Amino acid sequence: MLSSALSFSLMGVCVKAVGGRIPVGEVVMARSAVSLLLSMVMLRQAGLNPWGERRGLLVLRGVIGTGALLCVFAALAQLPLAPATVLQYLQPAFTAVLAWLLLRERIGLRTLVAAVLGWLAVLALTNPSELTGLLGPLGPWLGGWLGQRPDPLPWSGVLLALAGALLSACAYVSVRALGRTEHPLVIVFYFPLVGLVLTLPLVALQPVLPSPGEALALVGVGLFTQLGQIGVTKGLLGMPAGRATAMSYGQVPLAALWGWMFFREPLDPDTALAAGLVLAATLLSLRRSPPSTATDR
Repeated sequence: MLSSALSFSLMGVCVKAVGGRIPVGEVVMARSAVSLLLSMVMLRQAGLNPWGERRGLLVLRGVIGTGALLCVFAALAQLPLAPATVLQYLQPAFTAVLAWLLLRERIGLRTLVAAVLGWLAVLALTNPSELTGLLGPLGPWLGGWLGQRPDPLPWSGVLLALAGALLSACAYVSVRALGRTEHPLVIVFYFPLVGLVLTLPLVALQPVLPSPGEALALVGVGLFTQLGQIGVTKGLLGMPAGRATAMSYGQVPLAALWGWMFFREPLDPDTALAAGLVLAATLLSLRRSPPSTATDR
C-alpha cells in the first residue's frame, strides 16, 4: 500500500504535467495502453490465464475503475495536487455509506462522525467562511487562519474529485470480492483492457498529437498507474480494505511535496486543515475484521 501511494502520487505529477491540453480521455487511453502491455508481459511470465473466472465482475470492475480515472484525471487538470488528493481520500467514508445503502450493514456513530468530518473537509477547501460560521467560538480564531488561498477551488473540479472518490470506493469493494477467486495480475489486467475499449471512441472523435514532453508524461502515467495498481491490489488482498486505504494516505503529503516542488503550489492552511479532517475520518472509518470462519471463502 505504501508503494502504491508513492506510485499514484507520481502518476498525479505526470497527469498535471500534461497541463490540460491533452483531453482526459486520451490521457486515460494512454494509461490503459501502457498498463495493458505491461500486464500482458507479467501474465505471460507468470504463466497465468488472463481471462479469469468471474469475467462479468472483472469487466464491471474495469468500467468502474475507468470512470474513476476519468474523474480523477479531470479533477487533477483543474485543482492543485494536494487538494485533489485530499478529496480522493474521502473514499473510506463513501465505502461505509455504500455498505449501509447497498448491503444494509449497520452504520455506527463512528461512521456518522467520519461522514461529518469529510463534509467539513470539503467546506474547508471550497468555502472556509461557511466552515468558520459552523464552528462557533472557534470560528473567529480560525477565520484569520483559513481562506488564505489566492484563488477559490472551482466547484467543477471539486465535484469531479468527489465523483472519483465515490467510484474508487466502489472499485475497491469489487477488488475485495474478486480476490476470493482471481489472481491479482488478472484483476489488474482487466482494468486497462476495459479502459482501452471505452476510451478509444472518445479519442477517435478528437485526437490531439502530444509533444515529446507530453508523450513522456503519458508513458509515466501508464507506468506509475500500473505499479500503483499492483501495489493496491496486493495490499487489498492482504489486509482489510479500510486499514489498507488508511496506509495509502501517505499519498497526501507526497502530493503536497510534488505540488510545491514541480508546480509551485503552496500548501495553504485550508488544505492542511482538510487533510487533517480527512485523515481523522479515515481512521474513524476503520473497522476490525471479524475472525475467519468456514464460510469465508
